[in-house]
Formats: sequence, C-alpha cells, structure tokens
Amino acid sequence: MAEKKKVAAGAGKKATQHVGLVKNDPYLEPYEDAVRGRHDHALWKLSQLTDGGKRKLADVANGHQYYGLHKTSRGWVFREWAPNATGICLVGDFNGWTESDRYRAKRIEGTGNWELKLSEKAVKHGDLYKMHVRWNGGEGERIPAWATRVVQDEQTKIFSAQVWNPVPYEWKKKKFTPKRDPLLIYECHVGMGQDAEKVGTYNEFRENVLPRIVKEGYNCIQVMAIQEHPYYGSFGYHVSSFFAPSSRFGTPEELKALIDAAHTAGIAVIMDIVHSHAVKNEVEGLGNLAGDPNQYFYPGDRHEHPAWDSLCFDYGKDEVIHFLLSNCKYWLEEYHFDGFRFDGVTSMLYYSHGLGEAFCNYGDYFNGHEDDNAICYLTLANKLIHEVNPRAFTIAEEVSGMPGLAARFEDGGYGFDYRMAMNIPDFWIKTIKEQRDEDWKPSSIFWEVKNRRADEKTISYCESHDQALVGDKTIIFRLIDADMYWHFKRGDETGLVHRGIALHKMIRLVTLGAINGGYLNFMGNEFGHPEWIDFPREGNGWSHKYARRQWNLVDNKDLDYHYLGDFDHDMLAVIKSEKKFNTTPVTEIWHNDGDQILAFMRGDLLFVFNFSPTRSFTDYGFLVPIGGYEVVLNTDAKAYGGNGLADDSMTHLTNYDPLYVDQHKEWLKLYLPARSAVVLRKI
Repeated sequence: MAEKKKVAAGAGKKATQHVGLVKNDPYLEPYEDAVRGRHDHALWKLSQLTDGGKRKLADVANGHQYYGLHKTSRGWVFREWAPNATGICLVGDFNGWTESDRYRAKRIEGTGNWELKLSEKAVKHGDLYKMHVRWNGGEGERIPAWATRVVQDEQTKIFSAQVWNPVPYEWKKKKFTPKRDPLLIYECHVGMGQDAEKVGTYNEFRENVLPRIVKEGYNCIQVMAIQEHPYYGSFGYHVSSFFAPSSRFGTPEELKALIDAAHTAGIAVIMDIVHSHAVKNEVEGLGNLAGDPNQYFYPGDRHEHPAWDSLCFDYGKDEVIHFLLSNCKYWLEEYHFDGFRFDGVTSMLYYSHGLGEAFCNYGDYFNGHEDDNAICYLTLANKLIHEVNPRAFTIAEEVSGMPGLAARFEDGGYGFDYRMAMNIPDFWIKTIKEQRDEDWKPSSIFWEVKNRRADEKTISYCESHDQALVGDKTIIFRLIDADMYWHFKRGDETGLVHRGIALHKMIRLVTLGAINGGYLNFMGNEFGHPEWIDFPREGNGWSHKYARRQWNLVDNKDLDYHYLGDFDHDMLAVIKSEKKFNTTPVTEIWHNDGDQILAFMRGDLLFVFNFSPTRSFTDYGFLVPIGGYEVVLNTDAKAYGGNGLADDSMTHLTNYDPLYVDQHKEWLKLYLPARSAVVLRKI
C-alpha cells in the first residue's frame, strides 16, 4: 500500500511539471492552463487531420494537387469545393464564353466538391476561363479558388484564370540551405523595384536588382505582393487568388527563374504570405464564390475586418485550414520559397484584431478574447512548413507581444522561427519625433534594441515599409525633410543634412549590433531613398512616379546617397565577420546618459556610440578585455560622409590598472567625436 502511494505521488509530481514555455518564463505560471489548452487544441486538430497520426501533416496538405485545373495522362480534370453551388460550368476562350454541357461539372456525391473531366484538346495552354456558378437565388462568373494562373486584360481590366501548361521549369539549384547566422533580409517589391516609371517584372528584378542585393551583402530577400491581388496599390495585402503569383510581374516560370538565380547566388527567398484576411471582391476573389459569403469566412460580426475593408477567414473550418495549409506547401514545393513572413498575425490572434488594445500585462494575452482557431492554424502551419522543408523558416509580424509565438511547438509555443521586433521602429519614430537630440538616452536605446524574450528569436529593423507610404515618413526624411531635395549634393550639405546622415548610420548600427536572430531593411532605405511610396491611383493621375526606386541616386557619386549605401554594405560585412554572431552574448560595457555614451561587446567586436550632438570626448575610457583593438568601422569616416576626425589606422592598446588584474581587464581610451559610432575588433 505504501509503495502504491509512493508511485501515485511521483505521478502527481510529474504531472505538475511546467510546460517549457512556462519554465523559461515563470511569470506565465498563472496562465499555464491556457498555454496547455492551446497546445492540446493543436494536438487534437493535428490528430484529427492525420487520422490519429497515421499520416503526416504534409500528406494532408495536398489540396492544390486535387482542386483546380490539372493536365492528366488522359486529358484534363477540374475540381472545385463549392458546397452551396447548384451548378458549375467552365466558360472561356474554348467555348466562346457561353455555358455548354461539354464543360459542365458534376457534383461528387456526398461532398461539396465538383468535378469536370475533359479531353486533351478541350482546352489549351493560354486559354482564358472562369467558372459560371449557379446557386439558389443567383449566379455569376467566378475565378476558381485554386487557380494557379490569373491574368488581367490591359484594356478591360477584367481578371480571368488562364490555362497554364508550359514546358516544366528546370531548376539549376535543386537544393538550397539558407544562411541564418545572422539572417540579413532585404525586403522588396518586384513591381516598384525599377528606376523606370512602370511596373517592374520578375526578369527585370532578377537582372537589375538582385545583383545589387548580392553585392550589398544581404543573404535573404523577402518578396512582397506575390499572391495575386486585384488592386496594385494594396501593396499585395488584399489577395484574391492565393495560389497564383501576380501576373502583372510576369509568368510563373519567370518567378521561378528569379528564385533560382537568388539561390545560385546564395540568397534565400521568403514570401510575404497573407493568410490573415482576403479581398472582398466577389468576381476575382473568394467573397461569394457560390452564393455563400461564409464559405471561407467567419459569419456575423466577425465576417469583415473593421479596419482593413477585407474578409476574415474562418479558421475553425477544416476545409479552410486545408486550403491555407495546402497554400503553404504549394509555394514551398512549386516555387522553392525558403519560408514565409506571415502578415497580420496580431489580427488573427484576437477577436478584436488587436485594435484599441494596449496589451500592458500577461493577463491581456489570456483573458478569453483570443481566437483559438487561428492560434491552432498558425501552429499547424509552422509544423507543416518545417515538415515539408526542415530548412525553411517562418517569421511572424505581430505587434501585441503574444508570448510563445516564436517558441518551439514542443515547449507550448506556436513554432515560428522568428518574430518581428516591432517595438524597435516604433521606438525610433517616437524618439525622432518627440525628443531633442540632447535628450536621447543610451540606456533607453540599448533597452529597446535588445528587449525580447529569451526563448524567442527576433528580426530587428529600424523602420518598416509602412513608414515609406503616403502620409508617413522614412527615418531619413524625418531627420532631414525638404533639405534632401536641395542640399544632398557633396559639398552643399546643411547642418540638418549632416545630422541626418550621421544619425541614420548610428541608428542602423546600434539596431543591427544588438540582434539575436536577424535584421531587415526595406528596399532603398539602406541609402536613404527620398521619396514616399504612392502607387498609381486616380488621385495622382495613375502615375508610377512614386511607385519605384531611384537607383540612379545611389549610383551618383556626386550625391550623398552613396555614403549611406556604402556604409550599409560595410556594416553588414563587419557583422558577418564575427562567427556565430547571433549566439554571441550582447555584453554591456558602459552607458552614461549624461554623456550620451553607450558601449557593448559581441565576441571580439566592441561597439561604441556617442549620441551627443555637441560634445566630443578625448581619452574616454572603458574597461575591456586586455589586448589591442583595431577600428573596423567608423560612422564618422569621410568615406561615409563623416568628418574623419579620428585616426582609424592606429591600433588602440589597453592600459594597465592593478585594480582589475583579476578580471583580466584594462582601460581602453578612445577619442569619440560628437554624433558618431565606432566598431573595434580585439586582436
């Protein structure tokens, strides 16, 4: 009897062991039941989808191979999930856009699926088509939900699906392993990637922009606006056809060639995937595919997103989960993407979409207003992606700070590899807008750039693409404003220009220097692109003037832009020169808010910042590991538009102090010009 009691006590103790997520953060203990509940929900759904684990999740997410239009050995087969439809007929170039029995689909008995089998000659590569769908009380033309090629007529602006059966693309680089220590992301938009006032193409990006990214030193590109979207000005965030790469940039094969070329050059390619909402359009999108507006989307008050004028997926439906999981697998396998940046995760997590909520304490993440269906989907999506390609990685764009987002699934997390450090760009905007230069506090700066959960990796960045949109300003434009137009020529700079150039470099260096996962830059911001982004619209006469990147500015050595671009290149090179930079601790050496001085080390690299706008310091001392230090980067160097006040060719030796012999430290004394930063390497 006593032995039985012992066993029972031991079992009880084992049962109360904390989830890994809670072990790593004891403040989560009051919410452990909620953490376990979400994890168990995902396990339950995983078991349900995989028949109790008899199949892999990757074997379930094959909807793209079943639905849509496919060429077979006997001809063609078309399938669509449309449970509310009473009839579906394909119309297109092949039948004069009129309904005919030959192209009429049949409902598969006992399901919501429709199927049509056609002879090999019934359709041909390049034919345009749509579904003519009938339902009780209505009918209309629709683009199939699983269409992999959708094009827009230049004259009528009408979108149609297109039969696409070219010679299969032959990949030059069949296997690719991304470099992720650290991950250096160049966020880009193919359409606005050209200097010309037009929509750029996949080919033009591959030929003209990709070589710049390679030369600059980034090892990953994050491509926006890939999924087809009716309105170009939506930045790709109002998606209509989730399986179709945007045809306004070129063909699927040209996108594959771009990704192939990037891989050949050692560059990973991730996609800005939008599963947080969908465009409301009915003819082009999923808004009312077959007379049921709730086929893919939540009913009632949760149907529409109150801020985005879009529709919210119903993550509680197995068919919707199947659609979205298949979408993830499709882009990984068909196009060899190396992963995804999931857009709008905050909007998915909460019934409120995070609107109007402050998220001040942990209770705000576990008070019953979270969408457990969406949380479950995101967890399964991460599990699927890493199952399909163990080398792939995912990033969550999430602003509320939900704990566990980028923690391991096994620890009770959601399984993202990284989360966006969205506090950092917000901090820089607020600092630049609201504080005098004299009031910048290095202690606050250091706290913000390294403020993150110990068990989650982040992607740090100084400014987001949103800051480049109309109505907002990039960091460089906030610092310099109109003087960029009139005084950004070498030798003609105003004090405001000199200030802006100096702080632009320092802000980037301190942000990058403190990363624990990766760093992101939006296309053109590395050289201080002066113009905001304004896509063609009625209000600007459908002009492309501001929907492009003016590479000629950074190429012109008579202008100051190249200083910023050259600094960005050399800054990345310094970071990459330190092995295992991500896992090397960020060790504070010194900060003094009165002097506005900050110093920290990572491995053999010593980062020193003087944020004071007016005070330079001679022989400013720091206690550092004994040895010699050489300058490897100086924001004040003339090569980067600085004053060149220090002699960067000399080796700095530490000075003996008997008080610190046991610590193996000595004093390093440096000349620190105002508003400058220097990186030294211990030799």
